Amino acid sequence: MAMAAHTHLPKRRRVSPATATATAAEGAVAPLDSLADELLFLVLDRVAAADPRALKSFALASRACHDAESRHRRVLRPYRADLLRAALARYPFASRLDLTLCPRVPDSALALASAPLPSLRAVDLSRSRGFGAHGLAALAAACPGLADLDLSNGVELGDAAAAEVARARGLRRLCLSRCKPITDMGLGCIAVGCPDLREITLNWCLGITDLGVQFLALKCKKLTTLSLSYTMISKDCLPAIMKLPNLEVLSLVGCVGIDDDALGSLENECSKSLQVLDMSNCQNVTHVGVSSVVKAMPNLLELNLSYCCHVTPSIGKCFQMIPKLQTLKLEGCKFMADGVKYIGISCVALRELSLSKCSGVTDTDLSCAVSRLKNLLKLDITCNRNITDVSLAAIASSCPSLISLKMESCSHVSSEGLRMIGKCCRHLEELDITDSDLDDEGLKALSGCSKLSSLKIGICTRISDEGLIHIGKSCPELRDIDLYRSGAISDEGVIQIAQGCPMLESINLSYCTEITDLSLAALSKCAKLNTLEIRGCLSVSSAGLSEIATGCRLLAKLDIKKCFAINDVGMLFLSQFSHSLRQINFSYCSVTDIGLLSLSSICGLQSMTIVHLASITPNGLMAALMVCGGLRKVKLHTAFRYMMPPHMLKVVEARGCVFQWIDKPFQVEQERCDVWKQQSQDVLVPLPSCRII
Repeated sequence: MAMAAHTHLPKRRRVSPATATATAAEGAVAPLDSLADELLFLVLDRVAAADPRALKSFALASRACHDAESRHRRVLRPYRADLLRAALARYPFASRLDLTLCPRVPDSALALASAPLPSLRAVDLSRSRGFGAHGLAALAAACPGLADLDLSNGVELGDAAAAEVARARGLRRLCLSRCKPITDMGLGCIAVGCPDLREITLNWCLGITDLGVQFLALKCKKLTTLSLSYTMISKDCLPAIMKLPNLEVLSLVGCVGIDDDALGSLENECSKSLQVLDMSNCQNVTHVGVSSVVKAMPNLLELNLSYCCHVTPSIGKCFQMIPKLQTLKLEGCKFMADGVKYIGISCVALRELSLSKCSGVTDTDLSCAVSRLKNLLKLDITCNRNITDVSLAAIASSCPSLISLKMESCSHVSSEGLRMIGKCCRHLEELDITDSDLDDEGLKALSGCSKLSSLKIGICTRISDEGLIHIGKSCPELRDIDLYRSGAISDEGVIQIAQGCPMLESINLSYCTEITDLSLAALSKCAKLNTLEIRGCLSVSSAGLSEIATGCRLLAKLDIKKCFAINDVGMLFLSQFSHSLRQINFSYCSVTDIGLLSLSSICGLQSMTIVHLASITPNGLMAALMVCGGLRKVKLHTAFRYMMPPHMLKVVEARGCVFQWIDKPFQVEQERCDVWKQQSQDVLVPLPSCRII
């Protein structure tokens, strides 16, 4: 009996680990397959935020992941127009199609598919060319739910294209900026076909006149935003515009036909709905026209009169008629005596005031104004060279709730005044004190502004690592820092910024000659970094750039001009890991044809600056240009213009690429930052953003 029982026992078998895993999987469900779509979409949101390219890996994990990723994606941004049909088939639930990475989109590509695309709501063609009326007709037919269409820069689009746009009857937002061939006839078709329009932009549409705007206002009563900047309109269309019952935003920038007489015609009209008016660069408008405006628009919240007229006390007084005004922009205006003072008296509800590049602003007037503006959150006094610490003391004591302060090139402000700002305005999120007397003690005081997200302290030759360390330790939300030509900064300060500011997205270290690859290695840990400018950093090499390429997968803009130690190795790492790169300047680097050709594998690359690269040959350059199908702008030395076949240049241009030919002499020497600053102060620079390089 015992023997019989023993003989019926099953034989033991040796099972390998792989077999055991496969056997277990037969009766089990993959963990992700059992999750609801809501949970899978949350996972995908996290993955996309960390690294958009990781979505592809997620989709390959299982069939369920593949299907979930297909249902989850709402925005399509293809690199090439010929991939459009496959992309739409792969992602049928996409609601927005962004074609800005495709320099040329032919009509055949816009004939998306025979089946309609009911989920598609928005299409952006603002940076694409090559399509016309036939393509837009196919687009309107395939997308019955289209509500948002951007055709900006369509310099070849005329009335026939506008007539096809009118077939998209559900349009709510339409942008036609710089579509210069469109006339009143095309606009009339749109007005009839798209009566539900809420927003329309017609900037630089030089064929549009008063007649077309009047007809638009008659047919599209639901308009809330109307932009007519740099058009040929005059006073004849203003009454019709003012009768739009829901109009909230009106832009008339640079309209030469808008003058005091035109605005005077509004005295019998009143728009209670209008909240935002932009009349900047309307140089035929004086205080008389401004007075007519404020009478006709009593509920304005934002008014822009930049580069428009002299600001006199009478203009300041008339602002009392718009008591709800929260934003006032007067950039480039000339202030007469007491002009700023009366703004403070009349506009007590102001939250944002811009006096950038104004003349005539004094300490007395500005101090008086800010003392009354207790609700002020944003102040711009860029290039007000008469401002001193007196004004800063008034700002610090009267506006403790400031979140944005811009005062670039206020040359009479001392470090003591900047310390007052740091001690009193602790809620600052944006601070621009470029080209100032800031020192390390000032930076220490500014480190108390723990909510800082943007800090521009370029051309501040008195700051060093000691001050920068305080910022790194106390400002964890910092996303953008500009240290342009702050020559005393070295690796120690940059490393502290990289370690203490994990949200960093943009950093400018151009001509900070003391930094080395150690700084780049530290910055490579900032995963969200998308803009890096290290122009003229002589001690940086391909080793540091390779760290950036592998660690910062979202890098989109890179300036390594005059980094002589960067060579093909750096380019190879960029081509392997920096697939988000859109713009690069590697003039004067030690890159050869090999490195240049390797960059052609970056599908989304749109702009390259290649000047004074001694090892680049015409054949290598031409090969790279032919392969990089997404290029929009290339800056080259003039010498190459006569070394490459003209017919091949025309092929590249036909794809939507624009060449800019540079004829600059070869220059290697660099002045020290303090010497450069002294020289630049002797040169009159009209705009503060125009830096001498």
